[in-house]
Amino acid sequence: MTKTILKIKGMSCEHCVKTVTDCLSEQDGVEKVKVHLKKGEAKVIFDDLLQTSEKLSDIAALAGYESSVLK
Repeated sequence: MTKTILKIKGMSCEHCVKTVTDCLSEQDGVEKVKVHLKKGEAKVIFDDLLQTSEKLSDIAALAGYESSVLK
């Protein structure tokens, strides 16, 4: 398993947190997602054979939030 931290911009409420959490959690290979509203970050644990940090960042962007890979 691999851990990544995504910087998520544009979240303003718990609904935004739920949206980002849900869209990332639905992806193949994702084991755990924790989104922090105040930090503007999403910590994701995933199987690197099925997923990449960059693809997860793209998924968050498709949900309507600017996203980039921090780690």
